[in-house]
Amino acid sequence: GYRSPKMSGWAGHMGNVGWLLVPLCVWIAMQRATPLYTATGALIYEPGEYKPRELQSILQNDPITEAVMASQAEVLRGLKIAQRVADRGGLYDDPAFNPALRPPSAIGTMLERLRLWAGVPARPDPSFGPVADATREATIVAVRDALRVVPVKYSHVLEVSFTAPSPLVAAAAVNNAMDIYIKDQFSAKAGAVRRATDWLNQRATALRAEVRAQEDRIATYRAEHQFAHGMHADLAEERITHLNEDLIKARADLAAADAKLDVARGRAGAAAQAAIAPSMMPLRTRLDEATAHYQALSATLGAAHPDGESARRQMEAARQAVEAEIARVVSGTEQDRRAATERVTALEENLRQARTDADEEAKARIPLNAMERDADASRQQLQVVLERIQQTAQQHALETSEAHEISLALPPREPSWPRPERMMAAAVGAGAALGLLLIWLLNMTDSTLHGGEDVRGLTDRPCFALVPELRRRDLGAINIEDFAVRRPLTAFAEQIRAVRAALWMGAERPRVVAITAARAAEGKSVLAVSLARSTALGGEKVLLIDCDMRNPALGRALRAEDGPGLSDLLRGAATLGDVLHADPSGGMHFIPAGRVRPDAIGLFMGTEMAQLLADARREYNLVVLDTPPIQAITEARVLAMIADVAVLCVRWRVTPAAVVRYALDLLEDAHAHIAGIVLTRVDPRAHVRSGYADAEVYHPRYNAYHSG
Repeated sequence: GYRSPKMSGWAGHMGNVGWLLVPLCVWIAMQRATPLYTATGALIYEPGEYKPRELQSILQNDPITEAVMASQAEVLRGLKIAQRVADRGGLYDDPAFNPALRPPSAIGTMLERLRLWAGVPARPDPSFGPVADATREATIVAVRDALRVVPVKYSHVLEVSFTAPSPLVAAAAVNNAMDIYIKDQFSAKAGAVRRATDWLNQRATALRAEVRAQEDRIATYRAEHQFAHGMHADLAEERITHLNEDLIKARADLAAADAKLDVARGRAGAAAQAAIAPSMMPLRTRLDEATAHYQALSATLGAAHPDGESARRQMEAARQAVEAEIARVVSGTEQDRRAATERVTALEENLRQARTDADEEAKARIPLNAMERDADASRQQLQVVLERIQQTAQQHALETSEAHEISLALPPREPSWPRPERMMAAAVGAGAALGLLLIWLLNMTDSTLHGGEDVRGLTDRPCFALVPELRRRDLGAINIEDFAVRRPLTAFAEQIRAVRAALWMGAERPRVVAITAARAAEGKSVLAVSLARSTALGGEKVLLIDCDMRNPALGRALRAEDGPGLSDLLRGAATLGDVLHADPSGGMHFIPAGRVRPDAIGLFMGTEMAQLLADARREYNLVVLDTPPIQAITEARVLAMIADVAVLCVRWRVTPAAVVRYALDLLEDAHAHIAGIVLTRVDPRAHVRSGYADAEVYHPRYNAYHSG
């Protein structure tokens, strides 16, 4: 594929222009610019630490962070401070800040004339409402734009600067801005403390009245419910506790009486009865002994024996004594149980009544407790407010501004703008960047051919030679058509010989070569004459035929333009001897174009032209046809087809690639055999700097070979 070309000479020149233009414009602008002076001062932002808790929402700032410092910087450079700086410094009368005082510019004058021509009023009609002072607003905005505030990183310092045409105005503006900001900070804090003190005093008065009213309601409620001399809730709870303890003890006594009654009634063993009634122990012992005696007598004497009967009566008497004692114990125990039961019942009733009384008193105390809590809360709030009033008074006495000046601005001695060294360095850099950008843009938009690599990449055909352009000082007194003969050892002549060598080294070694070009002024006629003469100098028989009948050039160059030529020969109006000329400079033969004929294409397509070329092939080693440009003139396609090969001339860095492609397409459509392409009118010095491989032929190291 075809690659984009390397840096061209034109692009390099434009890059140099861009590199020089920017510094020149900057230098001129600096000479015409009004110098500006920047004065700088600094202040430190340090919020105080002594602040009551109640006033933190008003007085206490956020922790000192970058966002806080940036916010303070925006406050300092706000329109409010800018307006007061303008008022203090009288900047409304300074043309540097008041655009209405500046002389009108050309554009402003033109706009004013257009406004007058259109009948537009200069200011709105005040009858329609208030009218803004545009001049005053523009001055304030200009002052704000000139004021610059930058927080110093990792510190609490704000750096304030102001730019103005006068150093005194700049220094005064900085000092005024810092002074206004500091006083505003102090005024804001003092106002906040004053407003807070007023609010606290009002709150204290309201709380006093509220506490007084709550105490009156509590006293009235106590009197209504007789709480002043009644039992306190703690005493009621203590009574209920004692009743609970007595009830528990009474129930324990009742349980013990029940157990004792069960034992006494014989529901437990004799040991248990003896434990609760010691008087039964001898009776039980006597009964047991009488029973044992009776049983022993009954066993030995029999039941009917008088001793046995006496023993039985003694046993019965002992049993009756035991039962009487049991009856007495049971009766006493039952009395104890009844007393315990009555005590439990009485205690339960007393406890129930005490609880009922306590519940009623508790219900009656709920509103009282609420009123007492409200009163206590109000008393606490009143106490806190009174303390805060005292602290606020101390705060007001000790309060200072949160910002302090640490460096006043002094009138600067040197202007801050323009800075010649920096601006010129930046201009040089910008110029270099602009130059490189121009070079890049020109190269990106340049589709011409810059070397043999571009030729092969675009056309897939060889580049025979890069014929240099001969400047006036290179030619001297020599005509360009004679240069290859008169100066045979130059680079120009060498490139002409390279074309001949490329044709000779072809597979078929053509004899008839058509020299054509994509468009006019490509140097094809010079190439044709130089190729023919250079080949003739080598001892070959060469015939040069000028086939460009509409714009013949060879007749003028070889001084044979007045006689008959090719057109006359093909029409039969002249013989070959009449039109054939010998070139005394190079030893070749040539046929001029002859008279201009509108039917030239028909002559070239006729048998006479074919016969002429056939005879020339037999007679000459090389026949060179100088043809018209391929795109504009149709005859060139016919001549390229009837020739053995065609060589296309392309002007170096001038002919666009699209034009070259189209010319090749036309030649291929004409079935012409395109042997190769020659780049003409090459600038050797620019081509050497381009970096192409074939630029080596123009390197100064070969000057010894091209000394002719």
